[in-house]
Amino acid sequence: MSDFLKKRLPVTSFLIYSPTLMFFQNEDDSLGAFFLVICFLVLVVYVAALWKVFAKAGEPGWAAIVPIYNLVVLLKIAGKPLWWIILLIIPLVNLIIDIIVSIEIAKKFGKGVGFGLGLALLGLIFYPILGFGDAQYIKGQAMGQP
Repeated sequence: MSDFLKKRLPVTSFLIYSPTLMFFQNEDDSLGAFFLVICFLVLVVYVAALWKVFAKAGEPGWAAIVPIYNLVVLLKIAGKPLWWIILLIIPLVNLIIDIIVSIEIAKKFGKGVGFGLGLALLGLIFYPILGFGDAQYIKGQAMGQP
């Protein structure tokens, strides 16, 4: 740890933050830069996967990079009303709505409820599978509906 941090941190803060600070002991913070690059790469893959999902559903792919509007497009793909965006703002309710929307998106691509739960809980893994995989968008009806 640098002398700068030793002088600035009280003893209690040092005990709390010492596990974190042990990763940044060298002055150049190369490990921190490595994690930043990894996070950026994961973000790029996620946006690209969401872009492909939007394109498969006939929506503009660029909508994946526009905050809030990408939620509007996801609701449209899932066949849910636009006012549900308000439900996505309410804490705890948004978790339930996200699961419902994810299951509906999975159904629209011919996948099951388990895949929809994967979209909701492990989106960083399941959206690339949906976007880059061979799943096709089923316009109009969800799977299993007449």
